[in-house]
Amino acid sequence: MGRTDRRSFTGCVLCCVKSARGWSLSSNVRGVGFLVLALFTISLQTVAAKWLSSGYPVLQIVMLRSLAALPLTLLLFRYEGGRGLPTTPRRTLEITRGLFLFLSYTTFMMGLAALPLAETAAIRNSGPLMITLLSVVVLGETVGPRRWLALLVGFVGVLLIVRPGAATFNLGSIFVLISVLFYALTAMVTNKLRHTDSSATMAFYGTLVYLVAAAVLAPLAALVGETPDAHPSLTFLFRPWAMPTPVDFVIMAGMGVVWAAWMYFLARAYSLAQASVAAPFEYLALPIDVLWGFLIWGEIPTWLTWIGAALTIVSGMYILYRART
Repeated sequence: MGRTDRRSFTGCVLCCVKSARGWSLSSNVRGVGFLVLALFTISLQTVAAKWLSSGYPVLQIVMLRSLAALPLTLLLFRYEGGRGLPTTPRRTLEITRGLFLFLSYTTFMMGLAALPLAETAAIRNSGPLMITLLSVVVLGETVGPRRWLALLVGFVGVLLIVRPGAATFNLGSIFVLISVLFYALTAMVTNKLRHTDSSATMAFYGTLVYLVAAAVLAPLAALVGETPDAHPSLTFLFRPWAMPTPVDFVIMAGMGVVWAAWMYFLARAYSLAQASVAAPFEYLALPIDVLWGFLIWGEIPTWLTWIGAALTIVSGMYILYRART
């Protein structure tokens, strides 16, 4: 090999090394990866909550889960390089976010006790619609006629899934819609916190507030007591506490691991990726939950549920697309 050839070869190698060093996944791609991981992780909790809903009250489940999750959030904080306990300059926002999470997932699990997995996931697909509506009502943002039309189409999709007034209407659908409202509020607060608080800090405070809220409300639920012939969602809330079997205790503790991991993955996802880029991938929750529902409980969604889910997905993705243009 001549001197010129050697120089050319060396230059080519150096160029490749520089390119390899400069190459990295974009923050949006990494954020979407964390979001997909979060969706799969939280689906495991959804399956466990539905599995346990016939034998234990929801507040007992979430309290034991939060107790198991709290130490794990501190480990995540250490993993991020933190020392001591997580601190935040925006404590009020962190507490607000934790309360929104508590209300969102408690009402979600109440709905889950009465509905198939696919139906709960389909209703939760209205999240982008709710976020857009809240941006108009709460933040005063301007929405054009096309996005209003998309909102209307998505609302029709929700009505097809919920079917109010029909013989098949289930009160659990209302609890899932309430869950979507508070999830949308959680997403808005998370976006404000991402500039000052790490993912592990948000996971710690969210779990801590969740634990305190469950501890405060648990005696109230015990005082009300279980009502005979009550709706399954309300029974799940007011059922008396029971001593878990060893297997059920492990499942509840495992939910704590899942919860801590999900909170970290979700906060990480929206800290890395733009919300408008990551949000459409939340629709992957539907096929994941449909698959679990079919494999474990043999649930097959009705054709109205599929049509309603398709309308909410199309309208939600269009709203997200318009938000980026």
